[in-house]
Amino acid sequence: MSTPTGLPPVVTWVPLDVLARLTLALGVGLLVGLEREWRGKEAGLRTFGLVSVLGALGAMLGLPYTLGTIGLLGILLVFLNLQSMRTDQSTELTTSAALAVVFFTGVLCGLGHGVTPVAVSVVTAGLLSWKESLAEFGHRLTAEELRSAILLGILAFAIYPVLPSAPIDRWGLIEPRAAWLTVLLIAGIGFGNYILWKLFGARGIEFTGFLGGLVNSTVTVTELASRVADFGAGLVGVAYRGILLSVAAMAVRNALVLGLLSPAALVVSGATLGLMLIASTVLAFSSAPPSEPLAEDKPLQLTSPFSLRSALKFGVIFLLLKVAGTLAQSLLGHFGFYAVSALGGIVSSASAVAVAAALASAGKITPLVAGVGAILASLASAGVNVLLVARFARSPQLVRRVWISIVLVMGVGLAGAVVTAYLAPR
Repeated sequence: MSTPTGLPPVVTWVPLDVLARLTLALGVGLLVGLEREWRGKEAGLRTFGLVSVLGALGAMLGLPYTLGTIGLLGILLVFLNLQSMRTDQSTELTTSAALAVVFFTGVLCGLGHGVTPVAVSVVTAGLLSWKESLAEFGHRLTAEELRSAILLGILAFAIYPVLPSAPIDRWGLIEPRAAWLTVLLIAGIGFGNYILWKLFGARGIEFTGFLGGLVNSTVTVTELASRVADFGAGLVGVAYRGILLSVAAMAVRNALVLGLLSPAALVVSGATLGLMLIASTVLAFSSAPPSEPLAEDKPLQLTSPFSLRSALKFGVIFLLLKVAGTLAQSLLGHFGFYAVSALGGIVSSASAVAVAAALASAGKITPLVAGVGAILASLASAGVNVLLVARFARSPQLVRRVWISIVLVMGVGLAGAVVTAYLAPR
């Protein structure tokens, strides 16, 4: 097709728009090529930049040219691997894959996309630069953790779509798809935090306490208290900080659950959770550090939070709390729901908070009631830590310090709840 003047369409390109697209293509190519250049690969800055610009030009010229440039890329990859096999007796599979990705990011740039090619190039550069860390992490995975990741995918993409979306009981209490979505959300958050714990948890018991609290605060506090019983008074200080940081992590996790499921409920409980986070963090870091370094050759024993048993257990707890909360709300009013939330927080604050948020999002309770229920569940979860420390630590000093600090944290949280209730519209 030609223009009225008989000139080919390429002549009608807007110069500034063309320049912007080609510049973006060159930039995303150079970003990935920089990492390959740093590693001393055959294909470096210039090759990646040119391949990305080639893709952009092919996309701007049209589909036939795009297909032709794909053929040119294939020839380049063949020669690249032949050269590598001749010199190093190996193939450049990773570099070849990166070149293919960069080529298609260039195509996207040529089509006028901006955010997507930049995001893809950043992720690609990150994957290439984290080669050692990713390889080490992959080798450290156990068979159970690998099965957990696969199970997460099966339950999310194979089981969830076929579950009934409507209630299966005549009272409308049990909605399989909505309940399972919440189970997947909480377990997915826990599994992601577990991955972080696997990557960074060995850098200090305090840091491990925080990451462990994101996964399961009850298990983390129990582990830290048991560690004091095993190693004696020398570990009281560091265990104390780890326990308080696990409380802070619990507040962060519960706020995240509320924000994802019911943002309006988070507005109600945000002040309390934020103050609990601040108070526990300040108390943790205001204590004196240990006088001498302590051996950490025995890591915290946290298991993957996403296994079939864990998923079913959480699902049962969630359904029981949801049914109990709904019935208590219907029969006893708000105070019945609050009692269920507090008891649920002792068992699993994540489950209790998720129930409150789910009921609020379904319109069965108001965001105000859900937020108060989440506050009570979080306070109960923090308070039960005193009992866990008293049961497993066998250290009056640690029990006293944790008891005083938890009371302060709960007091600050209650103060935040009172202020929120006073300022909330009536």
